Amino acid sequence: MDETLAVAADRNSAGDTAALSGLKFSKGHGTGNDFVLLADPNGTLAVTPGQVAALCDRHRGIGGDGLIRAVPSRLLAEGQELLTRHPDAEWFMDYRNGDGSLSEMCGNGVRVFVHFLLAEGLVELPAGGSLTIGTRAGAKTIVRTAAGYAVDMGPWEFIFPGEATARAMDSLVSAAGLEVARPALSVSMGNPHTVVALAELAELEATQLFTAPHVDPAPPHGTNVEFVVPSEPLVHDGVGTITMRVHERGVGETQSCGTGACAAAVAIRHWAGQGAPDEWHVQVPGGVVGVKFFLGAEGHEHVELSGPAVIVASGTLS
Repeated sequence: MDETLAVAADRNSAGDTAALSGLKFSKGHGTGNDFVLLADPNGTLAVTPGQVAALCDRHRGIGGDGLIRAVPSRLLAEGQELLTRHPDAEWFMDYRNGDGSLSEMCGNGVRVFVHFLLAEGLVELPAGGSLTIGTRAGAKTIVRTAAGYAVDMGPWEFIFPGEATARAMDSLVSAAGLEVARPALSVSMGNPHTVVALAELAELEATQLFTAPHVDPAPPHGTNVEFVVPSEPLVHDGVGTITMRVHERGVGETQSCGTGACAAAVAIRHWAGQGAPDEWHVQVPGGVVGVKFFLGAEGHEHVELSGPAVIVASGTLS
């Protein structure tokens, strides 16, 4: 549904949005991971961290896990550098967490971003066609599928490779609702993740994620934390299945995290050992996303993330 909404922003907070009055926006989500979306084809829109936080506020703003600005890559310093290597990445996904902080990228956000570009008439992408966009984690190529979009997230890597290889863990994670700290693996998908395996769904449900889990040692720039329960059996018809909840850095618990789903599949696949599948279904509170491993052109293993994207409303800030 595409409705015109008038949103009265809270002008009594530090994130005063009066300067954004009249600005057009959309609201979209990918498996419940939701975003405020702004089109800025001329690169003239400057949104402060306080304004981002106010717009993403679920009680006094539009509400969202983050804000995505669609801006031509040539109009951003990061985009200009990226264009030297990926000249077809015309549009850049300028992504901010719900607290206003910058983030490298967001896997669910990439799908919603491309869906937004289509809805705004900024790009054309027929079924089966591909599009390359820019992010702070590099260029990403997206294919439009019958069920939504599939994104080549690029190569994954362990953040602490020595520990991951030698001990299959690199840190301990403590969270409210868990009696003892749990071993974890830290994985980079362009942004940092720390993955914890739990034995039972009841344990996953009992984990409290309204405060950030404690990770020791933490990756240098903080981390998103995924708590994952492998299905029993883990693999059915050649596809692995896991259930996940996530606390996102700068946001809190979200309904879904695309890069987190990829990192969770990386970790569980590593722990499962030889013979683990290359295709995974990751169940999150907001739905199901697909994760697939394949060999990239440069010889490194890449991860593909697939799933739906929805624009739920469009409107104007008042």
